[in-house]
Amino acid sequence: MSFQNTGRVGGTGPKPNMAASVDDDFELNNQDYYSLLNVRKEATLEELKASYRRLCMLYHPDKHRDPELKRQAEQLFNQVHQAYEVLSDAHSRAIYDIFGKKGLEVEGWEVVERKRTPAEIREEYERLQREREERRLQQRTNPKGTISVGVDATDLFDHYDEDFEEMPGGGFPHIEINKMHISQSIEAPLTNSDTAVLSGSLSTHNGNGGGNINMTVRRVTSAKGWGEVEFGAGDILGPLIGLKVFRNVTPRCFLTAQCGLQFSPRGLRPSCSLMTARHLDQNTMGYLQWRWGPNSAMTTSLVRDTKSSHFTLALQLGVPHSYLMMSYQYKFQDEDQTKVKGSVKTGWFGTVVEYGAERKISRHSVLSATVSIGVPQGVTLKIKLARASQTYLFPVHLTDQLLPSAVFYATVGPLLVYMAVHRLVIIPYTHAQKQQELELQRKSSATDIAKKKQEAESAVLLMQESVRRIIEAEESKMGLIILNAWYGKFVSDTSQKQEKAKVIDVTVPLQCLVKDSKLILTEASKAGLPGFYDPCVGEEKSLKLLYQFRGVMHQVISADTEALRIPKQSHRIETES
Repeated sequence: MSFQNTGRVGGTGPKPNMAASVDDDFELNNQDYYSLLNVRKEATLEELKASYRRLCMLYHPDKHRDPELKRQAEQLFNQVHQAYEVLSDAHSRAIYDIFGKKGLEVEGWEVVERKRTPAEIREEYERLQREREERRLQQRTNPKGTISVGVDATDLFDHYDEDFEEMPGGGFPHIEINKMHISQSIEAPLTNSDTAVLSGSLSTHNGNGGGNINMTVRRVTSAKGWGEVEFGAGDILGPLIGLKVFRNVTPRCFLTAQCGLQFSPRGLRPSCSLMTARHLDQNTMGYLQWRWGPNSAMTTSLVRDTKSSHFTLALQLGVPHSYLMMSYQYKFQDEDQTKVKGSVKTGWFGTVVEYGAERKISRHSVLSATVSIGVPQGVTLKIKLARASQTYLFPVHLTDQLLPSAVFYATVGPLLVYMAVHRLVIIPYTHAQKQQELELQRKSSATDIAKKKQEAESAVLLMQESVRRIIEAEESKMGLIILNAWYGKFVSDTSQKQEKAKVIDVTVPLQCLVKDSKLILTEASKAGLPGFYDPCVGEEKSLKLLYQFRGVMHQVISADTEALRIPKQSHRIETES
């Protein structure tokens, strides 16, 4: 297998924490200065100077007489000089570390005191962005909505009752939608501290329905609290006026108070609630709530939320319902954020046991299914799809009795359907979507890639004389010789033609980085090293190299952002013995 000697100077990759658009994620002209100089992010000024001098000797224009090589060397020399200028200055380096190259282009940094700490620079950057954020503030709405469709499917199991055949049309189960609920809300920021929320809902159950509309104005009074006033009207209960206040009492405790006045056909219906919560430890919260009104109750709960689990224990004493509830949720640490959950709730109304699972099926969608088994409620299957800020609920009531067949089908049915849909629809769709995004990314960055490829090829030409001297010196002392090195995405041998398009030969650039029989690569994308470029934008890459040390050949495969040190300590021990 042969590859063309190509390479790249200057890295790519956006910096996190940047207030930029999504397209900036693929911007290739935002070079990684640390990768270009091949130094650690914690590199000292002495380390920066050593790397800078080494690259200056390699790329200095005065070393080349050929006009084309001289022009290429001058371009690469300027890139190295720019990287050193930024990283050697504590003020510019702090800005670059926090906001990347774009942070250096924000107007106003020239008036910032040069002795500020990174934390103070971050605060100044946020101040410089505030005017733009205020202009964008008026354009944000944060819409939220819920659609719930209740399905009555009890005839699926009543079909097997002895008296079912005597009913009219008893030969075919009757499934109907018996209730629906739709709610929607939008936010309208008025100022930096004031927000108006408009919400409404419509509901229907067995042919009877109603709706309401609410207007809420919230004001953030300080970092410790906020308050809101609510006005509402509906076709059943009448107008509503409410007030809600939130306050952080201590760093570990907060308080919420709420009161309302409902104007109903039966007269005024006042209500009031008070809740206090306290952090018991880093992952545990304790809540105590008192409600007075149509559903007066006292509730206390304990909630523990960790990276791998979520536990809730609640006790309520009230009129008309009192209950004890316990739930547990286990979070798998996988890419799909899978969760399994179970709960039990018992009170004057009976006992309900629920179990289910939740999984992320796309970037913005989460699907969950829950089986509810209760006395006297029966068996219900609840399907929930959360898409961004919209939620779709489908509670399917299967039977009013505790039938093992209903529990079995409610448990196994959704699993089989999900597995079939996931394999036949979701996986092909997400794969096609990813390929489409990669193709768009490649097309949009084709010009930049071509430029970086040309720069890398120029760098390789400029390295030839230095590499020849390094190899002669290493051979004289049986040191480190890079025999072959490839960088990019490696695929199977059956796709050799495709592999050539996604892998580049980086033997010369790596040999050029060898010093005193050592090759040290920092923990950064190797696409930013001199003589490298990104041959497969947006895909996982690795580095594969074959080298000789003390007359013994070794092979190493390293991930793109993995730090690499050659030779390894074990190789030194083997050769010395």
